[in-house]
Amino acid sequence: MAKSASLAAQKKPAAGKNPTQTSLTISRRELLVNGSDHQFRRLVHSLLGFLARHQTIRDGHAAVIGLAGIEYTVLISIRHLSALGDVHVRAVADHLHLSGAFVTTITNKLMAKGLIQKASHPTDRRRLSLTLTLRGVELLDRLAPTQRQVNDIQFDCLSAKEFDQLLDMVQRLVESSDRAVALQRYLAEAQVRPINASVGTTSGRRKSRKS
Repeated sequence: MAKSASLAAQKKPAAGKNPTQTSLTISRRELLVNGSDHQFRRLVHSLLGFLARHQTIRDGHAAVIGLAGIEYTVLISIRHLSALGDVHVRAVADHLHLSGAFVTTITNKLMAKGLIQKASHPTDRRRLSLTLTLRGVELLDRLAPTQRQVNDIQFDCLSAKEFDQLLDMVQRLVESSDRAVALQRYLAEAQVRPINASVGTTSGRRKSRKS
C-alpha cells in the first residue's frame, strides 16, 4: 500500500506546472496560429518526414547504378550543370549547398570509378573542369526511365504554380537556414565563454592564494 502511494507521488506533476503546456519554439507572429506554435511544429516535422523519404528515394536511384546516394547526386549535378557551361568543383558545391572540400572528395571517388574526368580549365589554370565519361553518361541514361516514374509520383501533388512557389520558398529557406546555423553556433559559443572565464578566474585566485 505504501509502495503504491509512493509511485503515485512520483508520477504526480509538480504544483503549478501543466505537463501538457510547452514553451513556444518560435515567436514570429506570422508563424503562430492563435498564439500557438502547433502548426509550425507540424510543418517542421512534416519536412523531416519528407526529407527522410526523399533521401530513401535518392539512395534507391543510386543503388540502381551501383553508387552511394551522394555520389549519384554529384554525378547527375555535374551532368545537368554542364548544359549551362563549364562545370567545376565550386559550381557543384554552390549548386548542392555543400563545401568545396567535400565535393572534391566525392569527385575523386567518381573519377576513380571511371565516371567523370578532370581537365585543366582553358583560361584558369587553378580550376579543374569536370565532365562525365561515356560510362557515367550510360549509367544515368539507364537510370532515367525508372527515375522519371518515381519522381512523377513523388511530386504529383503539385501544380505548375505550386511547383514554382515551392522552389522559391525552399531556396529562400536554405539561405535563412544558413543564417540560423551561424546564429546557433554563436549562441552555443557565447554560453561556453562565461563558463571558461569563470574557471580561469577561479584558477587564478587559487594560484594567488598559494603564492
